Amino acid sequence: MAMDPKYLDPQLIIDIFRRNVTEHYYDTNGRVTRPEFWLFVLACAVVTLIASIVGSIVGYGGLLGAIVHLALLLPLAGLGARRIQDTGKSGTIVWLAVIPVGLNLILTVWGYIAWSSAFGWYGYGGYYYWPAGGLLGLLGLLAALYVAYLCAQPGTTGPNAFGPEPSRPELTAPKAAT
Repeated sequence: MAMDPKYLDPQLIIDIFRRNVTEHYYDTNGRVTRPEFWLFVLACAVVTLIASIVGSIVGYGGLLGAIVHLALLLPLAGLGARRIQDTGKSGTIVWLAVIPVGLNLILTVWGYIAWSSAFGWYGYGGYYYWPAGGLLGLLGLLAALYVAYLCAQPGTTGPNAFGPEPSRPELTAPKAAT
């Protein structure tokens, strides 16, 4: 199955990102389509990458990227729950990935702050030497891969226990200036 070229429209991707961050920050009710979910994941990755690059340029290393990723974790979890619900499974499965990834991000931010207060912004966050940080990272990666696998599955046709079949993402009409 080929991807519809309209999904490559940057304005559609920006609209999906804006709508899910501002109107559905952590909304787990209902269902979403695969294209909407994966375009939101793409937008989150780009925003986090830009934040990491800007953070590196201004001298904060990966701290800014980790903070942005932490801020986007709940919208991503809510959308992931709705995507899993589209396949007919409970969206609470998403917590398998959110908990270890969230804890790992919190440790990353804390590690950068603790390391910088002791040694300045140069060097690596001290927590990377902790076995718990590595274990949380591995658990988060495995859980995220499982959740991504579930999100890649086709949705059920017609209504299911979580709501009606979602419509394909469309670009919302721009508001007229008054």
